[in-house]
Amino acid sequence: MLIGELADRAGTTVKAVRYYERRGLLHPRRAANGYRHYDESAVGRVGNIRLLLSLGLTTDDVRSFLPCLDLDVAGAILCPASADVITRRLSEVEEKIADLDGVRQRLLAALKDTQATPATRS
Repeated sequence: MLIGELADRAGTTVKAVRYYERRGLLHPRRAANGYRHYDESAVGRVGNIRLLLSLGLTTDDVRSFLPCLDLDVAGAILCPASADVITRRLSEVEEKIADLDGVRQRLLAALKDTQATPATRS
């Protein structure tokens, strides 16, 4: 199938499909005229790429999933090649949450202090 059909069937854009190819996640055949030709399995692969990206992974992270991108990733996201990536990303997310919670606590304290102190007018 051509790139436009793949994009339509996978629910994405031609631009996104080209981007996935540039990032090494898709490998179409090229016709003599330069057109990209994709196998039927590319529809599922693009769907899996989109799913993994929606989880907050980067395209570099998704590259570690290459051995399982043609499987039903939605049914079993964790394949042996990806466990370390998911563990690392989860740790990063937890750090960000802790940082944001610290900011939240400081903002709440500042708001409480502001409300406890009567405003002075000049």
